[in-house]
Amino acid sequence: MKNKVKVTRRTSESYVRVEIEKGELKADYRKHIRTPLPFLNHMIEHIAWRAGLNIDIELEMPDFSLIHLVCEDVSMTLGRAVGEFVKQNRPSGYGFSVGIIDEAKTSAAISFEDRSLLDFTSAVEYGESVEGMPSEELITFLDGFAQGARCTLHIDIEKGKNGHHIWEAVYRAFGIALGCALSVDPNRIGKTSGVAGEVVYETESE
Repeated sequence: MKNKVKVTRRTSESYVRVEIEKGELKADYRKHIRTPLPFLNHMIEHIAWRAGLNIDIELEMPDFSLIHLVCEDVSMTLGRAVGEFVKQNRPSGYGFSVGIIDEAKTSAAISFEDRSLLDFTSAVEYGESVEGMPSEELITFLDGFAQGARCTLHIDIEKGKNGHHIWEAVYRAFGIALGCALSVDPNRIGKTSGVAGEVVYETESE
């Protein structure tokens, strides 16, 4: 089993390097999650903790550091790294969970079948921003991950009153579901998560 994957993404706007390693969390795992957005770092910490995934992020934006670009570029790169892990190791590839903290509760489900989709719903109002971050960019992060990983991700906020707690419940649920998807089922070694099997594209051009 290959436990470590590193992906680098370069554009004219940003440089992102993400390295993930499945297994026991390092004592200083928080220090390796480095974006300029403290609350986003906190959310990524929840993913790492609940999924059992060491996440190392290096980000450079020499000209400007827009919240949207940080969330989008980092999440797509993280998703790509996780997607590569799935291809190399063929874990179970699917998982679902419930994340809670105090009054907030969210359910999450994820499946890696080469299909990119975020389906996000909420039964409660979660506010336009929390801890200095627009809520829409917290959703952007989840959508970017689904695009980068080519996975289907369902997030359903069921309860909550405090904005901080609501988003913690979301990212806890996501982390737990991801951890399940990345676990290896000895009865399914070498198998894809979907019955369609490996997706193969052939392209011809003249």
